[in-house]
Amino acid sequence: MAKKQNAYEAAGVDIEAGNQAVELMSAAVQETYTPNVLSGLGGFGSVYALDAGLKEPVLISGTDGVGTKLLLAIAANRHNTIGQDLVGMVVNDILAQGAKPAFMLDYLAVDKMRPAVAAEIVTGIAKAAKEAQIALVGGESAELPGLYQPHHYDLAAFAVGVAEKSQLLKADDVQVGDVLIGLPSSGVHSNGYSLVRQVLGIHDDANAFNDLPDYLQEEVLAPTKLYTHALWPLIQKGLVHSAAHITGGGLVENLPRALPANVQAEIKWGTWPILPIFKKLQEAGQLSVDDMLLTFNNGLGMVLTVSADQADAILDLLAENDEPAYKIGEIVAAGPGDEAVTFTGDAPWPAK
Repeated sequence: MAKKQNAYEAAGVDIEAGNQAVELMSAAVQETYTPNVLSGLGGFGSVYALDAGLKEPVLISGTDGVGTKLLLAIAANRHNTIGQDLVGMVVNDILAQGAKPAFMLDYLAVDKMRPAVAAEIVTGIAKAAKEAQIALVGGESAELPGLYQPHHYDLAAFAVGVAEKSQLLKADDVQVGDVLIGLPSSGVHSNGYSLVRQVLGIHDDANAFNDLPDYLQEEVLAPTKLYTHALWPLIQKGLVHSAAHITGGGLVENLPRALPANVQAEIKWGTWPILPIFKKLQEAGQLSVDDMLLTFNNGLGMVLTVSADQADAILDLLAENDEPAYKIGEIVAAGPGDEAVTFTGDAPWPAK
């Protein structure tokens, strides 16, 4: 005898599929728990205990999504790495404030609950959360028939980090003579994908993505690099004055957020490798250097400002942890009206 649909299921929402999805992903989520997580999945809220011994604990929060890179994951029918993009967007922001990632929650909204796909997405989030040393303590999966196109979904996350108030990274600690250290990106990360899709001719047709060469598909889907392993040991040792997570707006808009008003970041072209994907995008769209700088990270996912007398030791410490890094410039004095970020040397692309 066929199972009778309840009214909610007849309206397009399958509660049983949602329960199955939770069951499939729960083991991966619980692997992210630390001893601080007192209760996670299953309740109406999660409980997290702050580390003892903090004198003036401060909570740093952030929220973000993945953006239109989701359309490429959907076109590729590849959902196991898009969760790392989500984790990276919130965790890297928290680290840039000088906080230790503590816990996060995710939000997955789908047109129709497909348990295997939902579990693949959330398992990817959990795997990245574990690498980023943040507990995935809960979240929400919503089936919203009629709101999304078939097989489409959206992702968002909210995360919290913990810091000792006196150890927060502050722009005011940056001084003239400080050195800029760039930590490389893994690719485009999760910003600028509307432009990526335009210049590569990828719109709503999945075939357009699948017609790209295999190497290019891999490069545009490369997940966002997580910087906990590289940056947190430096923050713990008090070696960083400020940090900028290079997201939408690139170096020219994100680096000024980590600088005081009286200084200028002087960056030298050629001091870090620009990944092939950026050269491909520039050529495909005939983009100017201004377009490239305003849209993409161009190979640098995080930029640190450090004391000149500690820069070499920091580079050595990063190398010991198998984390590549580059001296990309320095902090100089700025006068009224000066740009916050300038570049010296030969730019790799033409100006407008």
